Amino acid sequence: MSSAASDTRRASSPDIADFLAEAIFAGEYEPGDFVPKELDLCERFGVSRSTVRSALQTLVAAGLLTRISGQGSRVRALQEWHLLDPRVSSWMARFAQPNPRIQREIFAFRVAVEPYVARLAAEHATAADLLAIESAHEGMIRALEHDDLHWQDISHNDYDVAFHEAIFAASHNLVWAQISHVLKPAIALLVEKSNHSADELNDSMERHRRVMEAIRLRQPQRAAKAALAVLERTGRDLGLEELIPSIPAIEVPSTVATTSDKEAS
Repeated sequence: MSSAASDTRRASSPDIADFLAEAIFAGEYEPGDFVPKELDLCERFGVSRSTVRSALQTLVAAGLLTRISGQGSRVRALQEWHLLDPRVSSWMARFAQPNPRIQREIFAFRVAVEPYVARLAAEHATAADLLAIESAHEGMIRALEHDDLHWQDISHNDYDVAFHEAIFAASHNLVWAQISHVLKPAIALLVEKSNHSADELNDSMERHRRVMEAIRLRQPQRAAKAALAVLERTGRDLGLEELIPSIPAIEVPSTVATTSDKEAS
């Protein structure tokens, strides 16, 4: 356990669940490892055993830990974590940046679903949806004109997250819309890292614009491919280039393609 992590916690009012979640998401405790025992945590934080047990139970309920009688609390496999739980998603956004595996998993999720969701948005977006997408895109562009990357007190990264969230909402599918809400902090994690390392932000903005235009013009196939192009840019910015060749081509059956798509082909 790094001393830096412990220094950020005040002994007078420790959030032991957050403390352990930070260490787990950062990879200081790997799946299969045991976290400190109850008595060690009591001594470290100067709290009662019931307080420590309550914190550990929070992590058990979130799927991060399993309690083993007579041995302690062990970190569960990543696929068993309840990543759609809002608190777990928040932990992921706050603490997972040092963990390359989690970043890869989030990116893989986006690659799998965002082209499809963009296609749905092109088929179902309303005028209000288009306004939300366009407003977020304008915010990204305007923020880049300022040294602090803010416009109207909102950061470029927040506009970027809002752009993707608006596309999920424009799918008018209840499940996708809800998933975008609970995964918003996790998506923000990748957006922040990729945008801070991007060497060609103008290229990224142009790729986002093509997604927006395809949705506005009711071109599902183009929207899916444009969303894929955004992810290709993100993959390079994150140093995940090796995942890009595995991205499948997005094909739309001719029976459901729009007239605009057929003309474009």
